[in-house]
Amino acid sequence: MTDSNYIKVFTGDLIIVQRIINELEKVDINPIVKDQTDSGIITDILGSSVSHFQEIYVNKDELDKAVLVIEEINSELQA
Repeated sequence: MTDSNYIKVFTGDLIIVQRIINELEKVDINPIVKDQTDSGIITDILGSSVSHFQEIYVNKDELDKAVLVIEEINSELQA
C-alpha cells in the first residue's frame, strides 16, 4: 500500500475480515483490502490454501471510527 492516506488497521483470516468490512461499511467507511496469502507456503494435503490472510486499510481521516468498530468485533469474538 503506497498511499500514505491509508493506514492498516487489521490483518486476519477471510471470515473475520469480511465481518469487519461489513461493519465498517455500515458506518460509511470504505476499507481497502489487500490479500496477503502466499498459497505456495501454507498448504494442506490437497495443496490448497489453509489460511487466507488479508489486510484492511482505511483512510486516516476515518481511523478513529474504524478502530472502535474493530475493537467491538474483537471483544465479541473473545467473549
